[in-house]
Amino acid sequence: MASSILRITLSIPHGDVTGISYGGVQNLLSTHNLETNRGYWDIIWNNTGPRTTRAKLSGTSFEVIINNENQTEISFKKTWNASQSNEPPLNIDKRFIMLRNTPGFYTYSIVERLKGWPISYIQNLRLVFKLQGNMFHYMAVSDERQRVMPTEMDRKEGQVLDYKEAVLLTNSTNLDLNGEVDDKYFYASDNKDGKVYGWVSSTNPPLGFWMINPSNEYRTGGPFRQDLTTHVGPTVLSIFVSTHYAGEDLAIKFGQGEPWKKVIGPVFVYLNSNAAAKANPSILWNDAKKRVCIDFKAASWPYEFAVSKDYIKSNQRGSVSGKLFVNDRFISKHIVAASNAYIGLAPLGEAGSWQRENKGYQFWTKTHGNGNFIIEKVIFGTYNLYATVPGILGDYKYTSIINVTSGSNIKLGVLLYNPPRNGATIWEIGVPDRTAAEFFIPNPPPQFKVHKYKNNSESRFKQYGLWKQYSVLYPKIDLVYNVETSKYSRDWFYAHVTRKIGNNTYKSTSWKIIFNLANVSNASNYTLQLALAAASQAELQVRVNDEKAQMPHFTTGHIGGSNAIARHGIHGLYWIYSIGIQGKLLINGENTIFLTQILALSPFQGIMYDYLRLEGPHQ
Repeated sequence: MASSILRITLSIPHGDVTGISYGGVQNLLSTHNLETNRGYWDIIWNNTGPRTTRAKLSGTSFEVIINNENQTEISFKKTWNASQSNEPPLNIDKRFIMLRNTPGFYTYSIVERLKGWPISYIQNLRLVFKLQGNMFHYMAVSDERQRVMPTEMDRKEGQVLDYKEAVLLTNSTNLDLNGEVDDKYFYASDNKDGKVYGWVSSTNPPLGFWMINPSNEYRTGGPFRQDLTTHVGPTVLSIFVSTHYAGEDLAIKFGQGEPWKKVIGPVFVYLNSNAAAKANPSILWNDAKKRVCIDFKAASWPYEFAVSKDYIKSNQRGSVSGKLFVNDRFISKHIVAASNAYIGLAPLGEAGSWQRENKGYQFWTKTHGNGNFIIEKVIFGTYNLYATVPGILGDYKYTSIINVTSGSNIKLGVLLYNPPRNGATIWEIGVPDRTAAEFFIPNPPPQFKVHKYKNNSESRFKQYGLWKQYSVLYPKIDLVYNVETSKYSRDWFYAHVTRKIGNNTYKSTSWKIIFNLANVSNASNYTLQLALAAASQAELQVRVNDEKAQMPHFTTGHIGGSNAIARHGIHGLYWIYSIGIQGKLLINGENTIFLTQILALSPFQGIMYDYLRLEGPHQ
């Protein structure tokens, strides 16, 4: 496929991208790799057995769908049948589009299961491009996280740390990088933030290679879902399904005979060039951001040029609007507009279920300062309306099911969220925002140089080994937090982790919250509101004024597979518990709540707190 601007080469009939020619460079993709390992769609799947398999989404037939002076669209298809038991049971229609005078190309896939097909799971579904390693050295993921990167050879000659993805650079060709840790998880982003990312070359003039995700409707897990973007290789990804930062909760699990179809994409591979970027690579990053603004405009999405009948166009979609308020009488006597809330439509489920939803489409927006919202370009279907409000505990769900039809404009009017609340606030720790970012985040261990970004103000947690610092700060006695004298930004460690006590030996840890009460009534009931920002192979037990009590007052049970602690995420999946505490368990004067994370087989087991609040007697 070629235009006056670029040329891409695809294999027939598989549909792998083997070459991208642009800006006088014959191939931006790694010619050291096999042609099958340069640009491709792939999947990790299994048929419920213990072993997973990575497989390409490869075609077995090829067809030119449209080819004229303005547009080319090519399809690579594969049809599954029962004799292909070692391949994922999916029909595949993988497409590539090139438009006239457009510096890049689009790709999307239609994946389908038919009724009667066997049980299968999908752990990962993604698009991958591997660039020329001797050409691309500067990577940008956000305004802050952009920098000169090590090479693949730097990693090979480095020291592998606690897991294979983390490598201490010891013999880098760029001496400034020696002593740093490289880890692809430093560059993970939330869906809401991962609109564009990529690399800038050292050629003359410099070239930019950018992945633009013009919508999140086809991604799993909602706006706060985290995943990889791009990393040393140089490798550029667009991940649509995965278990990163969530565990098996976000694996797609198909029952026997279950049908399914989904259009994934289109995403846009954008190419740019500017001689001035030699001195300032951010020039190409800023240009890519401007392109995002074009593709994210309501008038641009959904793209009208995609030809597949399965791709739902604007005239087949509807909209939902309304105004969201919060009703918490202990915060305000009047209802308050839910400003800057994320509000969205997702498949039917319980409040908060959208963060684990993985088969359907989701459509999200942010409310205005007055609580107004409009969710546009919604594919026809049946949905629940969900929201999460910054600074307000819990998850909102609209009581009625919403049926969106082609061309519909549903006006819901005023909506009221009554967040979890039983009594007045006695004390609180943190901010209810689904992350642990407001808590104390230490510097990395001194043997590792601080991983430098263009600006380190917002990504303090994107450093290696922060969890190790708990055992340094609390070598024998665990964290004690006094609500009257402590500050959570200084005294509440960002993650409740295990303590290392020997070689590969770890111990559970128990944190204390000390507070004073007066006029306690045995007949009263108090509430501990407990919100977790992440959990990884953990069990949190709560005890009240008796650390040695054989039975905890409350336990979460075994929860979480996010691995957010190891992967430098400041959140994973969100968990919320309202824990009743009888007045007879409390005393006038000093009280202590004990929080014990009892599972301790590795340094990465633990939880991150979002917010804790003790409420007075029920009112």
